[in-house]
Amino acid sequence: MTQVIVLNGGSSSGKSGIIRCLQAVLPDPWLALGTDMLVEAMPASMQASDGGIEFAPDGAVIVGPEFRTLEAAWIEGVAAMARAGARVIVDEVFLGGAESQQRWQEALGELRVLWVGVRCDAAVATGREVARGDRTIGMAASQAEVVHQGVTYDLEVDTTHAEAMECARTIAAHVK
Repeated sequence: MTQVIVLNGGSSSGKSGIIRCLQAVLPDPWLALGTDMLVEAMPASMQASDGGIEFAPDGAVIVGPEFRTLEAAWIEGVAAMARAGARVIVDEVFLGGAESQQRWQEALGELRVLWVGVRCDAAVATGREVARGDRTIGMAASQAEVVHQGVTYDLEVDTTHAEAMECARTIAAHVK
């Protein structure tokens, strides 16, 4: 039985919409947890320090050692929830590609995980980024491909032309 679904994709690729649709179509309740929640839970001072997380004007994201320490605890906490019986959908942005996935693989260990790549053409993601109005312009384009480098998936979806519900149904069909 699938215990965790990890969706990895760049900013504005459509992960959040897919997750809402997954929660609607999957028969059991699934918790949606994501890296944005981790960032929001951190003190504001960590978004202005070298040790925390910085969103550069060009869309680059720079993380420091204090962020990595809290991120490691977050990942272990998400894994603990799944081990305790919660079914979890993770909304992630693997800025470090394969290295980021490895951190999750180590924490999730023996859990049954469905790894899903959420792709979106950089130009389309950039258009969504501009329309949202709450993102640093350039983030979508800079992350569109780098987050997938060296990452191994069980399944990939592409939101360039597919709606969130269509992608969610494709993913749901692979949940055991």
